[in-house]
Amino acid sequence: MRYLDPKNDLTFRKVFGQHPRLLKSFLNAMLPLTVPIKDLEYLPAELVPEVPLLKFSIVDVRCIDEQGRQFIVEMQMLWTDSFKTRVLFNASKAYVRQLDKGNEYKELQPVYALSLVNQVFEHDMEEFYHHYKIVHLANNDKILEGLEFVFVEIPKFKAANFNEKRLQVLWLRYLSEIKNATETISPELFEILEIREAIELLQESGYSKSELMAYDKYWDSISIERTLLADSYVEGKQIGKIEGIELMIVNGYKAGVNLALLIKMAQISPEKVNEILRNHNLMIDTES
Repeated sequence: MRYLDPKNDLTFRKVFGQHPRLLKSFLNAMLPLTVPIKDLEYLPAELVPEVPLLKFSIVDVRCIDEQGRQFIVEMQMLWTDSFKTRVLFNASKAYVRQLDKGNEYKELQPVYALSLVNQVFEHDMEEFYHHYKIVHLANNDKILEGLEFVFVEIPKFKAANFNEKRLQVLWLRYLSEIKNATETISPELFEILEIREAIELLQESGYSKSELMAYDKYWDSISIERTLLADSYVEGKQIGKIEGIELMIVNGYKAGVNLALLIKMAQISPEKVNEILRNHNLMIDTES
């Protein structure tokens, strides 16, 4: 039996966007809630600001609980520096829109944004779980309630040595361990009823031919966008290197550095150095 990857757009929406009981278990496990969610109602998905180079700009899941708290859940396969800004914008918009119903400020309910990211983006931190609040810098006990953000770096997650938050660990294992699996899935994941049902929803036999085509097409799109991001990064580094060399030549020449030494330092041709200096309207000492 083959199980599809739950991180795919098709499967993620099917599991968490169509089964509120499963989503409730997932959110209660993943979010730092002082009061657990008892009931959920889905809200319409909506377009959100596009992240540069990433085409997928629809929030995966939006919902509201019995207290009026809103939850925005996104599965993001690729990371860009713009993604955090987009998450902040989208959660803020959901918070402000509560006033459209004529509510008073005191009736505004919190908005939680949960972003599951299948890439490492905090390279200087060991933690995979990042919880953001609006806090007083000198006293972290002083909090402006209303918006909370959780970012999870899935590749950093390791199931070993987790004695607490067992349900969170099992849900993260569900997301990280099942990858088009044909092998036996860990029996521990079947111990929780909701996770067992979520696994059953990944069975390939439960999808139509057109759905499986969409599933494969999504992975193709991710591969293409990963390549575009990589190419853009390399191009940006190259542009930065060129600009850095040009700046060194111009500043060095202005400071009186010998032209021959500049050519040696820049490791480019004398003609190119002269061109850079001419472009900056600098006199060239041909006898230097």
